[in-house]
Formats: sequence, structure tokens, C-alpha cells
Amino acid sequence: MRLKDKVAVITGAGSGVGRATTLRFLAEGAKVVCADVRQDWLEETVELAGGGQSGSGADDSVIGVRCDVTVEADLERLVDATVDQFGTLDVMHNNAGITGLKAGATTEDYTEAEWRRLWDINVSGVFYGSKYAIRRFKQQGAGGVILNTGSVAGMVGFGSVLYGSTKGAVNQLTKGLAVECAKDDIRVNAICPAAMPLTNFSAADDKKFEPVAQDFVDIVASIHPLGRIITAEDCAAAAVYLASDEAKNITGVLLPIDGGYVAQ
Repeated sequence: MRLKDKVAVITGAGSGVGRATTLRFLAEGAKVVCADVRQDWLEETVELAGGGQSGSGADDSVIGVRCDVTVEADLERLVDATVDQFGTLDVMHNNAGITGLKAGATTEDYTEAEWRRLWDINVSGVFYGSKYAIRRFKQQGAGGVILNTGSVAGMVGFGSVLYGSTKGAVNQLTKGLAVECAKDDIRVNAICPAAMPLTNFSAADDKKFEPVAQDFVDIVASIHPLGRIITAEDCAAAAVYLASDEAKNITGVLLPIDGGYVAQ
């Protein structure tokens, strides 16, 4: 119960890391507002968590709120809905993101629209979520936690150049905000996963939640020195620690969850 009575928002909660973190936060005693742009995925996460949509009263510890992180007003509304439902905000987990990967594509193959979509979701979404969380934390006057989902692709050359550039921006936002907000006891950290073949993250929309071939999983595992894939549950475990009071003196950290990849 390391998050007992804390109120957390998790964006991108409809699948992968967001879904696993929702379930783990609830198990650790938190109240959670799940947010996602995909209503069907969002409803499935909330159902798995035993809750209902905003205002349904199905469960007093978890609700779902549809949110498009590229729309600033949606993030403001999300924070307001959280406070309306639970009275406060303690943790903002800016997790929503996409890879934008196209099979066989290199940098010159991407369009302006694809480039902008990557930045709108992966970077602007983190900025908007952080902005309204910080405002709320300052109003409350009791500090708070921002947790971003970065990537090892923002730390070293790893996979798509365009995707990596967005995660480099997330990682830098994390460090800059940590310094800027320290005086208000607002901690800002990021989890930085490596390859996660079982989280739907890189799958095409029509392949989400489908089984992944074991030979592909084995290949992905082999790129990490520890020889294991990174799972959504690995990320959720790290998120619990960074969101908890056990990490009260940890801020500005980019935590690789990578089986030793960036240590090479």
C-alpha cells in the first residue's frame, strides 16, 4: 500500500504501460483517473480495474475519462475532473505516446503530418499534462509528483530517429521541470524503457492485443544484456516507487528500464 490515499492521473491508460500502471497503482492503494483517446481501450482498462466511467459511481477508487493529449483543454479538463471526483491530485503520470513507426521507413520517408503528430502526442501531451498538474500542485501547497514516460531512445541512438527525438525532448523536460519545481516540492522523474514487444506500443492498430510470435520476442530479448524483454509490469513497478514517498528525495532522474542496454 505504498500509494495509499494518493490520487493519480495516468494518460495512455488504455493499453500497455498505462494499463499495467493503473492496475498496480490501485493495488498499492491509490485512487486513479485513467485517461485515453481510445474510448474502447479506456473502458476495457476501467472494467479490468473494477471501476466505471466518470460520474458512474461504479467504484470509488477508479474512473475513466476520455482525453486527447494533443488538445490542451482536454488536459485542463482532466485535472479538473480528477479534483472534482477525488478532491485532490498527487501524481500526474504523463504516459501517453506513440512510436509512429512505419515498416522499413527511414527519416526521409516521413511526412510533415507524421512528424507533427509524433511531437503533438509525445511532447506537447507531456507539456500540457505537466502544466496543469503543476498549477494544481501549487494551489494545493503540498507538493506533488510528475512522472513521465521517456525512453532509452531519448538517451542513446535506439530505433526510430524521429521517435527518439521526441523522447529526448521528454527527458529534457523532465530534468528542467525537476529543477524549476523543486522549490515547491514537486518531484519530476521519468521512466525510460527499452524494447517492449508485448505492450502493443509498436503494433499496427489492427494488430493491437494480438499474440506476438515467440521468435520475435526472443530476438528483442537478445538486444538487452540481461537477455529479457521489458514488460509493462516492469515499468509499473518502477512507477510505483517513483510516485511513492519512498522516493521523496529523488527528482530529475531518467530511470532506464532496459536490462542494461544503455550501460553498454
